[in-house]
Amino acid sequence: MNIICICLDTFRADIIGPGKKYSHTQTPNLDAFAAESIRFNWAFGEGQPTLQIRRGLFTGMRSFPWRFNFDRRGHWHHAPGWHKIPPEQDTIAEVLLERGYLTALIADTYHMFKPTMNFSRGFAHLDFVRGQESDNWRSGDPRLIEDQLRQHVREPINWQRHAGLVNYLLNQRHRRAEDDYSCARVFRAACEWLDDNHTVGSFFLWIDSFDPHEPWDPPPGYADLYLPNYSDKDFITPGAASEQGDPTEDELRRIEALYLGEVTFVDKCIGRLLSKIEDLKLRDDTLVVLLSDHGTQLRDQGRFGKGANQLHPFNTQLNLLIRHPGEQQGQEVDAFVQNHDLMPTLLHQLGIPCDWTTGEDFWQLVNGEKSSIRDQIIIGWADFATGNARGRVSVRDEHWNFCTAVGYDDPDGDELFDLTDDPTEINNVAESYPAVVKACRAEVEGLLGQPLPGRMIEVCDPAPGPMTHWLQQKLREFN
Repeated sequence: MNIICICLDTFRADIIGPGKKYSHTQTPNLDAFAAESIRFNWAFGEGQPTLQIRRGLFTGMRSFPWRFNFDRRGHWHHAPGWHKIPPEQDTIAEVLLERGYLTALIADTYHMFKPTMNFSRGFAHLDFVRGQESDNWRSGDPRLIEDQLRQHVREPINWQRHAGLVNYLLNQRHRRAEDDYSCARVFRAACEWLDDNHTVGSFFLWIDSFDPHEPWDPPPGYADLYLPNYSDKDFITPGAASEQGDPTEDELRRIEALYLGEVTFVDKCIGRLLSKIEDLKLRDDTLVVLLSDHGTQLRDQGRFGKGANQLHPFNTQLNLLIRHPGEQQGQEVDAFVQNHDLMPTLLHQLGIPCDWTTGEDFWQLVNGEKSSIRDQIIIGWADFATGNARGRVSVRDEHWNFCTAVGYDDPDGDELFDLTDDPTEINNVAESYPAVVKACRAEVEGLLGQPLPGRMIEVCDPAPGPMTHWLQQKLREFN
């Protein structure tokens, strides 16, 4: 059996399928895929954001708590957990390569390829699609993209503040049509790889799309599906809208439309891959996984963005859908699973022993062997701060979501949300339920192996990337 995994960055879990908050988003290909798949409705990350999730996906091992302090010279930024896969941890690609599978990674998630990273371990074929966000790909005089920049930021332009966006726009100067956008390039490369390799034997293909991560910059027309007749600036990095005062309601609605438009474009690109699987007659012997690393806020609780201070489902919940050639279509699983459960699950599906991971085989939930593999989940989210590793942690079960600080003393204290009475997690009731708070703190301390707030050995330095660093220096003369 072949395996194809599609990992999407910053794709909310309340979009695909009927009856969800953003079900109105146009995702026909993913909706059709979901109808044919086993849907895991309670999938969450264990250590977030980007690199922590992928390390857990690749190794079956928890990334949180942060316990490594590897050399990360040349790697930016230095948030907790943003480091290489430890050398003693086997990756799923390495395991499968040793057993005769052809392994391939096609990705534009550039964090995986920065200096000192080794997320490519075990992949016989590697295709790094360049140009996302602050990837050090194409340099140039910032004035080359000044007209474009004016479409996305307030004026007068604060050049230094927007060095990252300048970096991105320089990277994207080659675009002439939809097919030149990064997401289209990733899935086109995946289709071409399948053309060349689908007849050589069993394969493992991991496709990692940075979209719909910021900048929310879909091709022309996609945002208009959700807010037509808009003629003002497109703030493709949402923070730019608040640079010189509060944005207007139309500007806020347009930012949301930009995200949804990018989601629709991602869906179109995935549709080409799904069609290729059909055309090559791979469906009957290929397991296809669709997942995400985290979500993002779309004005949830009054803001855009994501981070350690908002450990709610719009940020922490994952998409996880699996189309299995031998299983019933449309099954739903309402039990907690996490990203580090994926590797042992996939290996067990292939009959490969996997007893060294901290993750669990969640297929036991599908075949009815178990009704749950854990009663609660613990989620750590790294903070971007200088010094010893810090962030926040959530303990979630069917009734409660408890959140507290890790690595520092938070003056705002603990948070506790009663999911029965407050499903949107607005009201902090920690003072009313001290016994619940005490029990949740004990769970975190048990995982940390020390009393809260704890002290991690990782030391973080939020250094910018080389090109962003150069741009910040260069752009001082423009201000």
